[in-house]
Amino acid sequence: MPRLDYLSYNPDAMETGKDRIYDDVLAFIRRPTESGFEPLALRVYAYQFAHNPAYRRYCHSRMKTPDTVGSWRDIPAVPTDAFKEIDLACGRPEKAFLTSGTSQGSSKRGRHGIPRLELYHVSALLNYSAHLLPDLAELKMLILAGSPETWPDSSLAHMIETIRAEYGHADASWFVTEKGLDTDRLTATLIDSCRHEEPVILLGVTLAFHQFLEHARGRKLSFRLPPGSRIMDTGGFKRRDIQLSKTELYRAYEDGLGIPQSHIVNEYGMTEMCSQFYDNVLIDSVNSLSRPRQKQISPWVRTLVVDPETLEEQPSGSPGILRHYDLANCGSVLALQTDDIGRRIGDGFEVIGRLPAAESRGCSLIIEELLRAP
Repeated sequence: MPRLDYLSYNPDAMETGKDRIYDDVLAFIRRPTESGFEPLALRVYAYQFAHNPAYRRYCHSRMKTPDTVGSWRDIPAVPTDAFKEIDLACGRPEKAFLTSGTSQGSSKRGRHGIPRLELYHVSALLNYSAHLLPDLAELKMLILAGSPETWPDSSLAHMIETIRAEYGHADASWFVTEKGLDTDRLTATLIDSCRHEEPVILLGVTLAFHQFLEHARGRKLSFRLPPGSRIMDTGGFKRRDIQLSKTELYRAYEDGLGIPQSHIVNEYGMTEMCSQFYDNVLIDSVNSLSRPRQKQISPWVRTLVVDPETLEEQPSGSPGILRHYDLANCGSVLALQTDDIGRRIGDGFEVIGRLPAAESRGCSLIIEELLRAP
């Protein structure tokens, strides 16, 4: 497919097109078309090839250049673990987010620099409003996560603050401080919401929800939050001593807070990616649809399920590792290879778990290629 001159992968020639490619991606996110994804993805790839030196060297080593790649599926994907080793931003970032600490220590935290933060904001707001507010304009927010002041490097804290500023009441509250979850204040707030029949949305990390429900159970407390209340949880259980299936977790939410499972929406995202995925259940409830719970794929994103060894695409329904192509990642790397295991369901996907490091051979070899690329 021929490219415009300003999108040549010569870095000097592309400098004048830098802002325009961001503007074109923003315009597509706001008004996406099915046919528009691939040509724009190829343009974004050409831009990243020009402005991301580490990524360009890697693509050269695989003989994948903008001249030889003709489909978005052929754009070389970078494992998310590579963000722990290499700077993958296409320019000076407006904001850089860090992943949480790992077993390798805080020095191995991944860093995602974002040169045009507006892409992140627009993607986050459109995704949230579509999946959490399909029937309402706004709800009082109770946030079971740290604020940007408490978690300054967290993409989740930044995302929730962006959402709060756009869709939250003035009395939105954060319940995680430097000292941890403020269970007493949250209990009082929930009691007040029930008393005044004011529906709320609780947003936060799975571990905080679990901690609060254990706190309430120990005090023989349960709530029946007003109709229209809902939950957005994210993160899952990274502590291995908590053994709860999704079914058990959502039942605990329903029993402890009185929120039906149709209004319990899990968010799946990552520091290395500017877009997020949400469950379909609330949209389906509003539209009287009956589908299995699955993650919805935004029109500006494509997701493949690939074999962990060969990295070849798997047939629908077969498990593999998830690979995402996110146009909102215009300022870093469009194509991301995760360690998350999933499978296609309908036009979405289900997250099943995480690939053990010992089995992530295909991704590990890619990181080795990135590090040794000339």
